[in-house]
Amino acid sequence: MPLPPERLLIIKPSSLGDVVHALPVLVALRAAYPDAYIAWLVDSRFAPLLEQHPLLDEIIYFDRARFGRMWRSPRVFVDFWRFVARIRRRRFDLVIDLQGLIRSGLLSFFSGAGRRVGFAEAREGAWLFYSRRVRCPDSAEHAVDKNLAVAGALGLRVDRPEFPLDVQPAEHAAARALLSQAAGEKPDSFIAVIPGARWETKRWQAEKIAALIDRIDAEGLPRCVLLGSSDDREFADRVIAGCRTGVVDLVGRTTPRQLAALIDLADRVVCHDSGPMHIAAALGKPMVAIFGPTNPARTGPYSDVATVVSHPVECAPCYRRVCPYGHHSCMRQLEVETVLARVRAANPSPERGRGLRIVSR
Repeated sequence: MPLPPERLLIIKPSSLGDVVHALPVLVALRAAYPDAYIAWLVDSRFAPLLEQHPLLDEIIYFDRARFGRMWRSPRVFVDFWRFVARIRRRRFDLVIDLQGLIRSGLLSFFSGAGRRVGFAEAREGAWLFYSRRVRCPDSAEHAVDKNLAVAGALGLRVDRPEFPLDVQPAEHAAARALLSQAAGEKPDSFIAVIPGARWETKRWQAEKIAALIDRIDAEGLPRCVLLGSSDDREFADRVIAGCRTGVVDLVGRTTPRQLAALIDLADRVVCHDSGPMHIAAALGKPMVAIFGPTNPARTGPYSDVATVVSHPVECAPCYRRVCPYGHHSCMRQLEVETVLARVRAANPSPERGRGLRIVSR
């Protein structure tokens, strides 16, 4: 029986949703080893989500974009090995790689930890660098369930997954001030509409999102507030251009922590398969998530107050960034009225956890 670890490292650099999915493992580790030193290696872009987290002792900032150039730049190459040396000096005795790619596998190995745990089915040969390889059961289809399989293999007990983002009252107050400034008033309640998604195929048409916002306004539902990153700016502008009613625009104007605080303040959320969707699920917000080329059983919101809306087509899920047939029917044939009906029905539930509701029309 190995001794309880004293210094632990979680490797989960990205993406935004994947970082959220790994939070239950952090909770389980802290519960099992309350006195252990726990660090998390995360991409610098997503680190703000974890900063000052009460369950973490340290965040190790990983500059993925810069270190990706290490083979083309001698200076970056040297800096990478200095980064590795700093990790080795921390003398971790247990490393858990929840990313499962060659870079994260190598980092686990270079850490010098005697116990290195990861997925047996890790891609790019990352499994070669683990001292223990965890094979996930067939029932573990969602990313959260796969992460929990690793926790279970370590003997950690998880009765109900928890996703503590630890949004502070001061962050709520700052988010309210930002919202009031953008809206020109202090909205009593609002619906967060998050139009962005990394793939074009994951996005509903801009004109349909605009029509949905107009219908929400016409029915007297709470005002719509657009949220998202600066990468969503162009698409959000198309949505705004199609709206007949006024919409509060905060796209590209928030940090990850501010985004989480605004989502937490929202009455309900409308979104695509995206990182903010997983933040909303972690915060237990009533949600309508619009899906097309991806499978909600694998990447959907891990929540029992979320409804996934999709239009069934034979070719979905295809997991393609560009529709292979050119018709994009999974999104184009989804009607505004279908989504609106689910927005009307989105209400909080007293229970939180796994219980995704999928509505296909």
